[in-house]
Amino acid sequence: MGDILTIVLPVFLVVGAGYLAVWRGLFSDAAVDGLMIFTQKFAIPCLLFSAIATLDLGADFDLALLLSYYAGSTVAFFGAMFGARYGFGRPWTDSVAIGFCALFANSVLLGLAIGERAYGIESLGPNYAIVAIHAPFCYLLGIVTMEIVRAETGGVALLGTVAKAIFRNALMIGIGLGFAMNLTGLPIPAVIDDALALMIRAALPAALFGLGGVLYRYKPEGDAGVIAMICAVSLLVHPAIAWGLGSTVADLSQEQLRAAVVTAAMAPGVNTYIFADMYGAARRVVASSILIGTAITVLTVTGWIWLVG
Repeated sequence: MGDILTIVLPVFLVVGAGYLAVWRGLFSDAAVDGLMIFTQKFAIPCLLFSAIATLDLGADFDLALLLSYYAGSTVAFFGAMFGARYGFGRPWTDSVAIGFCALFANSVLLGLAIGERAYGIESLGPNYAIVAIHAPFCYLLGIVTMEIVRAETGGVALLGTVAKAIFRNALMIGIGLGFAMNLTGLPIPAVIDDALALMIRAALPAALFGLGGVLYRYKPEGDAGVIAMICAVSLLVHPAIAWGLGSTVADLSQEQLRAAVVTAAMAPGVNTYIFADMYGAARRVVASSILIGTAITVLTVTGWIWLVG
């Protein structure tokens, strides 16, 4: 277990360094915003483009792998949503935002970084397969459910809302271009590949440092019961379902099982606050859950990595 902690801890030390730098005034809010724009709109899309463009789609896009992960995330969404509504008496709009917080794991910034350190970059094929449909799946489920409970849009307008949220996302643009390159079979020109490699090397370390700065803004306040529920569903229930399905019904390979469980074990991503802010619902709860969940992940993901080997 101690060896596993030495794999996980450096990732969170970089996040903590960003948090500390902003807390002590060594790194400004404007600098954090600039760093996150660079990583999320440029460097990480380059990482995803390069990974998807060279992915073996036949080997890595396994339906059993995706079902093992997304069955768990769907249960997490509805479990947290109904728990917030009927267990804590939250309004329906708040409940959907809370469900989205349990649904949307930090699959890129934390998931890829921890997966790479734990199992090596060559093992990340199944991780990229999960990441490739993560945003479309989560936004589709979250927005459709929110619009239903609000009952303000439907039909073509609802489709437009979903499409706008998905296709304005720089990560999805990088993934889409990667699929286009992969399916055409065209090689990435060497000079472009070298430029991409430079961007990719900066992507995850810079994003983790910036994530620490972003988390400093999310002060934990009140709603302890709801926050505890979100953390339990995100960090324990979701990976438990992925592990249970992946190791029994789906009969995943060890590499696939590791990808499904470790990705499922990640804390809620920053996109969950963007979703809550977009609808003006449960912003304080979601912000606090991101911060507290990320801190707890240091311990919980260590246990999950130990479990899957």
